Amino acid sequence: MPEQHLYEYATIRVLPVVEREEFLNVGIILFCKKAKFIKVHFNLDEIKLLSFSKELDVDQIKSNLHSFEKIAMGTEKCGPIALMDVPERFRWLTAVRSSAIQTSRPHPGMCNDLEQTAKRLFEELVL
Repeated sequence: MPEQHLYEYATIRVLPVVEREEFLNVGIILFCKKAKFIKVHFNLDEIKLLSFSKELDVDQIKSNLHSFEKIAMGTEKCGPIALMDVPERFRWLTAVRSSAIQTSRPHPGMCNDLEQTAKRLFEELVL
């Protein structure tokens, strides 16, 4: 029987106008402490995003989402947060913030295949 992995995931949301609290799910973060696994997937639907507000800086949002990805991967050039261990990076990425990019509260799950689960959650929650 394949090994079962306890994982946590959170959705990544863009709030085009933070004060209105409307959001668009644009990605997911999946984390497994035991496997030292963290994965970020995102897709920015610019047309849908701009329907919330025409004044958005889409390039800045893309840049910030790429930073999430680089921090998850542990990219050294991405600063001290990217150098933290996997659980600390996940906690930092999912910390409560009041910016235009936020995450849901983490949710737990069990799976056999972390990569496949990340893909499935991304398709269900974002695409």
